[in-house]
Amino acid sequence: MTEPASLVMPGDIDQQVVAVLRAACDKDLKLATAESCTGGLLASLLTDVEGCAHAFDRGFVTYTDRAKHQQLGVPTGLLASAGAVSWDVAEAMARGAIARSDADLALAITGFAGRGAPGEEPGLVYLALARINGPAEVEKKQFGDIGRGAVRLAALRAALHMFWRALR
Repeated sequence: MTEPASLVMPGDIDQQVVAVLRAACDKDLKLATAESCTGGLLASLLTDVEGCAHAFDRGFVTYTDRAKHQQLGVPTGLLASAGAVSWDVAEAMARGAIARSDADLALAITGFAGRGAPGEEPGLVYLALARINGPAEVEKKQFGDIGRGAVRLAALRAALHMFWRALR
C-alpha cells in the first residue's frame, strides 16, 4: 500500500520553499537536487513557486545504486562498501549533482523512509549540500520509525533548512 507524503504540503514547508527560492533569486544562484528516499519531492517543490522557479536548474532521482552511479558518478565500490544510505554516499551524490549540472548549490538526500531489510534503521536519512568550487557538508538525521510519508516530510524540512543556511 502506498503512503504518499501529501498532495498538499504543510504550510511551513511551503514557506521554507518560498524563502529558499527567493534567497537563491536574490543572489542569482542556481540549485540542483539529487534524491533517493524523497523520490523527487524536493525538486518538485522547487519548481512550484511562480516567478522563482528559474533558480532551480535540475533534479536527479536516483533510487537505485545503479542510478546513483550512472547519473551522479557515485563509485560502485563506495556504494558496495559504505551502502547507499551513508554519509559518504550522500556527499558523493551532492558532488555528482554539482558536477553534472549548472547549479551553484546541490543538495542530496538518501535514506530509509520506512521499514526495510533487517539491519536498516527506519527514518535514517543523510543529507549533503555541495557548493560549486567549495566545501560540502553532510548531516545525519534519525527521524525514527514514523512512517514513509512523515520521514519524507521531515527530510524535506531538513533539506530546505540546509539550502536556507547556505543561502543566507
